[in-house]
Amino acid sequence: METNWLAVFVAALVPTLTGFIWYNPKVFGNAWMKAAEMTEEKMKNANMPVIFGVSFLMSLFLAVSMTVISYHQTFVANSLMNQPGFGDPNSEVGKYLADYMAKYGTNFRTFTHGAFHGLLIGGMLIVLPVLTTNALFERKSFLYIAINAGYWMLTLALMGGIVCAWV
Repeated sequence: METNWLAVFVAALVPTLTGFIWYNPKVFGNAWMKAAEMTEEKMKNANMPVIFGVSFLMSLFLAVSMTVISYHQTFVANSLMNQPGFGDPNSEVGKYLADYMAKYGTNFRTFTHGAFHGLLIGGMLIVLPVLTTNALFERKSFLYIAINAGYWMLTLALMGGIVCAWV
């Protein structure tokens, strides 16, 4: 399985681009600031280069994970990893994997399919439970959970769609 690193890089830009829109004051920005108990003063004191740099690094991690989540073919390769000859294209397992990829390597490789996995697995089954748990212990409101979880569901759907479709 080869990873398309250009697709990963482009997908890693999605959280920032989506965030500029989602958290804009004309969309959910003002409601988020109130729900997050964020003030203009707190925002002014932030080290934005560090915040954006670390955020992009985390976005790269997410984009890579979206390839694993949205490519069904990854699971076939993963199930063969410990077999003798894995990684050798001339071995029995290497030939099997090459034949499998030739026949089925592009199955389920659409934007819609990747977006579905990004939304369902990334957004609803991982991010939503984590954000909700943290928000409950931090005594944050339902609005805070909804704004942040909605952002991540949309963002991960877009990221999953990009990496899955960009074969």
